[in-house]
Amino acid sequence: MKHNYKPKITALLLTVFLLSMAPFTGRAESTENDDPPKLDNPISVNYIKRNLRKSSPKLVLTPALERNLKRQIKNDPMVGNFFEAVKANAYEVLDEPVLTRNMVGRRLLGTSREMLYRINVLGMTYRMEKDPKLLQKIDEELNAVCRFSDWNPSHFLDVAEMSTAVALAIDWVGGDLPKSTVALAKEALIEKGIKPSFEGNRSWINGTNNWNQVCNGGMIAAAIMIADEDPELASKTISRSLDGLPHAMAEYGPDGVYPEGSTYWGYGTAFSVLTSAMLESAFGTDFGIAEYPAFKESADFRVLSIAPSGWYYNFADCGDMHGTSGDIILAWFANQTGNPLYLEKEKFMQPGKNMGKLHRVAGAGLVWLSQFKSSNEQQLPLAWKGDGSNPIVIMKGEKPGPDQYYFGGKGGRATISHGNMDAGSFIWELNGVRWAIDPGNQPYNELEITGFNLWGNCQECERWTLLTKNNYGHSTLTVNEGLHVNDGFAALLDFREGNQPKATFDLTPVFGENIKLAHRTFFKPDDNSIQIEDQLEINENTKSITWQLMTQADVEIVNGGAILRQDGKQVKLENLSHPNLTVSVISLDPAPMELDRQIEGLKRLEIRVPAWTIKNGKDTIKVKLSGN
Repeated sequence: MKHNYKPKITALLLTVFLLSMAPFTGRAESTENDDPPKLDNPISVNYIKRNLRKSSPKLVLTPALERNLKRQIKNDPMVGNFFEAVKANAYEVLDEPVLTRNMVGRRLLGTSREMLYRINVLGMTYRMEKDPKLLQKIDEELNAVCRFSDWNPSHFLDVAEMSTAVALAIDWVGGDLPKSTVALAKEALIEKGIKPSFEGNRSWINGTNNWNQVCNGGMIAAAIMIADEDPELASKTISRSLDGLPHAMAEYGPDGVYPEGSTYWGYGTAFSVLTSAMLESAFGTDFGIAEYPAFKESADFRVLSIAPSGWYYNFADCGDMHGTSGDIILAWFANQTGNPLYLEKEKFMQPGKNMGKLHRVAGAGLVWLSQFKSSNEQQLPLAWKGDGSNPIVIMKGEKPGPDQYYFGGKGGRATISHGNMDAGSFIWELNGVRWAIDPGNQPYNELEITGFNLWGNCQECERWTLLTKNNYGHSTLTVNEGLHVNDGFAALLDFREGNQPKATFDLTPVFGENIKLAHRTFFKPDDNSIQIEDQLEINENTKSITWQLMTQADVEIVNGGAILRQDGKQVKLENLSHPNLTVSVISLDPAPMELDRQIEGLKRLEIRVPAWTIKNGKDTIKVKLSGN
């Protein structure tokens, strides 16, 4: 399938991509943080008996929250409009066949996610409307999934999302369901949900990526709903998850960057905010999740990672485009902070038919929307840095709108969860065009069914043969035409704010023994240009240094650089330091391998510096990109 990387991706393609997402089971998943700050954890059987809300609803909803929601649906145009979209989605589900145990490759994840979506829209609409047709559909779906042979514990995300769906179903509508359905559902939560979580590979419990958040969150939801049946099992499960969650929550530090990229922020964070909301409604406290260091700051990362074009700064295994139906996860942060910056009101106010299929926690999100009260509007800086295990910088122009200047650059290492050999890479938008691109991600199952080893991340692993994963597909430096060192970490050395922001990353570790020093500085002279300066010191192993730019633009080579043209616009690439070196154009359409993502018009611009031409062992490559 040929992908056009320009902003024309369809909602269907985006949905297919998101449904194909899965975790990188590499080093970062099983590496524990050094003593991350802990959550409160008073959980015991006695604590549950004393403090767990006895009656439903108690997951996200409480009677008081439900009364408020009903008032806001009537009185707040935004809440009322979004409820109509939820309601429309619910009635569309009535025409869908009941879910079956449909495995796609090694995953049941698509089915589990669809169940969570269906319960969110059906369940919340039923609570507001009491239409028996909705209740009947929920009953049918619950009976179907709870009679599956299992929920695919070998890929535990599938179990977690299904457990969340079943728990929400019996909490929101269980009082109106047949007692036999509720009994079946609780038995399934125990036998197909919680018990398998104490068996097999359980690295997700203390892992550092999205699996931790999703799986622990799903088990908490299940445990709350079976606590009346088995308080000891519930206590053991919730306590384990409260101890485990900080290992993933700590990854937001110190500034809110989600190391796996913005779409995985949407996945992992969705379950963390859902977990926070469920615990708060069930126990009266979320035990510290909402106030975890840098967690709320991650909303800044989410907003800043959305470029003016509507595309993400799509580093790591990130998707391409931000959704058009309103960011319901950001709405939780809006509710928590009172900052309307996190509330995509215009999207929530659009006609329901334009929203299409909503997020699978849209029902819960409706509650967050109904709670929002603007109290603390704060704008984000035009130059921002996010440090941590995958540090990034973002620089924006003064002029807002779709033509706004936007730059994103990064360091990090390839062996983080969903990481790529992209240290030193950058994207750049100007005048509504993305001139420097990241090749983005590609569907996992399409690769896995061929036997491709996508998830190994050793230096010689197959993952790094893909253009989306290796340094040859990113706007960075390559030394001796070799791969980056998989575990080399490019730290953010310096960051300067102001009208001419600047950021420097130390790329030396990603080249191993092949270079003595490599510092990359991104400098924004004005709202029309970006300058990339690479300070280099070579050693006896250095043979060549290649400066790379990934683009879909048409390219004309000129003296001292090149002219890039795209969508009726143009920018100039100037080789300020080595104007005598000719820019080379390497066509990557078609991409080198059949398994590579095929991107229309993709090409790599190269400036090659032979090591023998570098005098006294030191050199600086300066390249400037500027618009009209």
